[in-house]
Amino acid sequence: MRREIDLSEISDGKTYQSGDLVKADCHGCVGCHACCCNMGNSIILDPMDVDRLTEAVGKDAETLLAETMELHVVDGLILPNLKMSGKENSCVFLNEEGRCSVHAFRPGICRMFPLGRYYEDRSFQYFLQVHECPRKKTKIKVEKWLGIADIKRYEAYITDWHYFLRDLDEALNDYGDEERRQMSLYVLRQFYLTPYPKGMFYETFDKRLEKAKQMFLE
Repeated sequence: MRREIDLSEISDGKTYQSGDLVKADCHGCVGCHACCCNMGNSIILDPMDVDRLTEAVGKDAETLLAETMELHVVDGLILPNLKMSGKENSCVFLNEEGRCSVHAFRPGICRMFPLGRYYEDRSFQYFLQVHECPRKKTKIKVEKWLGIADIKRYEAYITDWHYFLRDLDEALNDYGDEERRQMSLYVLRQFYLTPYPKGMFYETFDKRLEKAKQMFLE
């Protein structure tokens, strides 16, 4: 999701790399799940998020889309986000004890919180959201907080995906409504609904991305 933000209003005024220390450690969020509630359709999922969730629950992406996700138009494209439900309007993966039932496989946005990403010059840095989490926090390395293997490869993937969506959104302006709809559905099918071979997410994603770029951006 593309947003115009003023970092001075929402952060500590700094940006961070994965090897930097940042005051983000919430110590397991014991007794709190505020960030899992009332999020509307803002937990937008990238292809790896969906792939990991299919592994977590043992269901394919189409089944997940029917049960735990929903589709919205984001920057001109149809993209999935996590559903909120129940009396607390909470994430569908929040269990009765107020804990994440897919914590080891949780989406990238959830992993980062209370961090965010600031994109600039075909890259990104992390920033600390200072108004979003009420808990007392201590310093931790960004990469440890994220808990993602091969963080540099993951960050390259996130960058490629973000700027592909951004470039595609701009390219959509040259097409009619039906063509835009078909392009958006292609992205949904190829990157989200078509399974990735186990252990080969990055390789498969790169091939799909190159093909999509050739089709729509060249």
